[in-house]
Amino acid sequence: MEVELEVSRQRQIAWTIGGIIGGALLVWKLGTVGVWAGYVLIALGLFRAFQLVMSFVNPPGTIVVSNDKVVLPRGPHRGKPLEVTPSEVTAAYFLRRSVPWNSASPVLVVELGEKALAFPRDWFASEADQRQIASALLKRMPPIKPAAEASA
Repeated sequence: MEVELEVSRQRQIAWTIGGIIGGALLVWKLGTVGVWAGYVLIALGLFRAFQLVMSFVNPPGTIVVSNDKVVLPRGPHRGKPLEVTPSEVTAAYFLRRSVPWNSASPVLVVELGEKALAFPRDWFASEADQRQIASALLKRMPPIKPAAEASA
């Protein structure tokens, strides 16, 4: 099963334009505090411009779940996805209520031992894609042994 992430570039475009233009206006028109705030806005605008360029350079990423491997992108438009076996996935679940205010709910969380990768709703075309990935991962996870068997 393969699901390609669909990430919007609107936020990067808005921050690039607003940060650079707004920061330049603050530097041009205001005093010392405004100038420093303007430099901060310009820096944020340039950082978002870098992210925007990287979104054109790198593909958005694809989550692949098969019987022999699981490929998970480290984030949208980042190279070198994480490739693991299905037995390395320790948990897959949704966070519906306890998500940060700037993330769309639900968030698909895939745990790989000590690591956890989070995939917010706005990275997918639909919530059904998230559910399909979660169910495919849960089907391929090794069964959980009861505590009595594990200690024996």
